[in-house]
Amino acid sequence: MDEKSRAIPFLVLGLRVNASSRRITNSSEEKYLNKKILIINTGGTLSAVMKGNGLIPGLSVNDMQAELKMVSGDIDLEIEDFCSLDSANIFPEDWSAMAKKISGCKASYDGIVVIHGTDTLAYTSSMLSFMLRNIGIPVVLTGSQLSITNPVADAMENCRCAIHMAASGIPGVFVAFNRKVMLGCRASKVRSMSFDAFESINYPYIAKISSLGMQIEKSAVPERTGIFKLSDTYSKEVCMIKMFPGIHRSLIEAIADKGYKGLYIEAYGIGGMPFLKHDFIGTLEKVIRGGMAVVVGTQCRYEGTKMDVYETGRRALAIGAMEAHDMTGEAALTKLMWILGMTEDLNEVRDYYEINMAGEMAPVK
Repeated sequence: MDEKSRAIPFLVLGLRVNASSRRITNSSEEKYLNKKILIINTGGTLSAVMKGNGLIPGLSVNDMQAELKMVSGDIDLEIEDFCSLDSANIFPEDWSAMAKKISGCKASYDGIVVIHGTDTLAYTSSMLSFMLRNIGIPVVLTGSQLSITNPVADAMENCRCAIHMAASGIPGVFVAFNRKVMLGCRASKVRSMSFDAFESINYPYIAKISSLGMQIEKSAVPERTGIFKLSDTYSKEVCMIKMFPGIHRSLIEAIADKGYKGLYIEAYGIGGMPFLKHDFIGTLEKVIRGGMAVVVGTQCRYEGTKMDVYETGRRALAIGAMEAHDMTGEAALTKLMWILGMTEDLNEVRDYYEINMAGEMAPVK
């Protein structure tokens, strides 16, 4: 653990520790002195402007500079444009480029904020959690449901939360939204229009902002397990499907015929899939034998899978399907993409997938 990490239990950039609760709370008497934060703008609603075909990202960091500095207090900000995209147009190659950018400049800053559209923000934060595993500074993604130009927007508060979390000294990848901070690989967008758009799934919030300031739950922050090394490889040959009554096994065969190396399935309940009439599980066995990595998760937002309970789940485990446990769908998918970018050996893929890499899943017993 580095010197910055060891200092966390005692004093974090003007944040005072309450030893009994293991929480770190803002003190109004202490400030984020000499902290340097980089803000990277990728577009999204926060920087949106109205054009002929509707809202599109259009503001640069120069356009937002005054507002961002207004919420940063004494923190020294540097801001730059990375791209200007609706997050529906963010693709895996953009994740890799972001990870390289952050890795290349992390030594020059105390923390980094990434402004990102909300629609795919949780996919990006999950993948960055793996690509930037064990990073020694805070990397905080945020966005908004209204443009920063709107007088009633949530943009300013979300940026305020993200900037101050980035200055906290707590290392890792996080999402800041609606005065809450979530672990990047546990965040998921659960509401399409409300300001309270994101929740931390099956995991405590890392921090909350209230009249007591920003309270950081230190016990919820995963420990760094080694030195940082950029790992930005991934596989594009991964597909995701959702179970529905009447789904036909030919869909799996078509995916395999297209050359996909990995498949994430959102199954029913705690991991159920059909094996009567249309023998879905029987077809999965064939593609797994052919070298495809298959992960089974759940359509349920909370509590995860437990595939050893029912016959349907046990059959899937018996043929070599992997279990997503309590991961979000975003984390389960991006973890599979990330692992397949390193190895296509199914035994190695299974070994990697069962390891809690960045706090994305509870340790498997």
